[in-house]
Amino acid sequence: MYYAPFPNKQINIPYLLKIGNGKIKKIGKYLTDKNLNNAVIYWSEGMQALLGDKLYPGLSDNNVSIVHEQDIQFINIEEITKVTFNLPKATDVILGIGGGKALDFAKFSAHLLKIPFVSVPTSTSNDGFCSPNSSLIVNGKRKTVKASIPFGVVVDLDIIKESPQICLYSGIGDMVSKITALYDWKQAAEKKLDRYNDFASLMSYNSLTLLFNKHSTDINAESFQRSLVNSLLTSGIAMEIAGSSRPASGSEHLISHGLDAISKRPRMHGLQVGIATYLCALLQNNPSTSGLRDILTATGFFAYVQQDPLSKEEFIKALQMAPSIKSNFYTILSEKDSFARALQILDQDPILNQLIRY
Repeated sequence: MYYAPFPNKQINIPYLLKIGNGKIKKIGKYLTDKNLNNAVIYWSEGMQALLGDKLYPGLSDNNVSIVHEQDIQFINIEEITKVTFNLPKATDVILGIGGGKALDFAKFSAHLLKIPFVSVPTSTSNDGFCSPNSSLIVNGKRKTVKASIPFGVVVDLDIIKESPQICLYSGIGDMVSKITALYDWKQAAEKKLDRYNDFASLMSYNSLTLLFNKHSTDINAESFQRSLVNSLLTSGIAMEIAGSSRPASGSEHLISHGLDAISKRPRMHGLQVGIATYLCALLQNNPSTSGLRDILTATGFFAYVQQDPLSKEEFIKALQMAPSIKSNFYTILSEKDSFARALQILDQDPILNQLIRY
């Protein structure tokens, strides 16, 4: 299939961007500086009790009114739509505070109303806090739904450092997936099966550089966590530039989606993606494989996953179904011999033997 060249288009990026210590206390000031005075707040479960005392005084001191707030327990698109169109008409900004569900809910709600969304992630488990998509339940199935990139992103590093280590490792796994996703995307473009955007690709590659070439691999160091946030944020912007998830999602994400569908106990998204990235890099004969192996070893990612290995039976089933998860989406898994080669790698690679077991 031939694709015409990309037309020039306007790219949206976060207008409000604050990363540092104690930032949640200043959200009220950030909102009034942008003339956003009537806020809806969607919280991840438990986050209001943990963070409300830090957030509310700053809102009150800056005359920001909370017109509606709730804990998010569901992400069904029909229910989100119902809640959204029953919000007070005075609403001029929506805050999502917490992790996946709250941010996905808030992002899509703001997209429906065409008003600013401010993302306040409390962990670095994936790049969803700054992506232009929401992961929602549509007709009973988890699907990626087009939304809008956040108007604002506020990351309080004091909160990030208190998040469970699994969230940091998940963020690392999601981050390194750019290595295999970009390879898949370039191959798809060379086969005339997709369009390639050089600048989006550059941004995605740069997100890897920010994380891996700047400092040590101590995941508990604030410098590492700040760079991980920056890298995940840059990845989200790369998707906005590309107009698709291609700069950040390829064969490795298909395997993770497969695991989500069939696993009795799916692991956190980034953990699954990180393992699948290593397998797919070997399958691609990716030139960055050795660097990938080094970083996942040095950060302790491999050692962490090894404590609770994935089921090899489930992984093989997910691998088999992965190419059919997205139609017209070429990756290395689309090649006829890829499944047989992947099984051979699973059997022979000593690292994968520790991460994926019967």
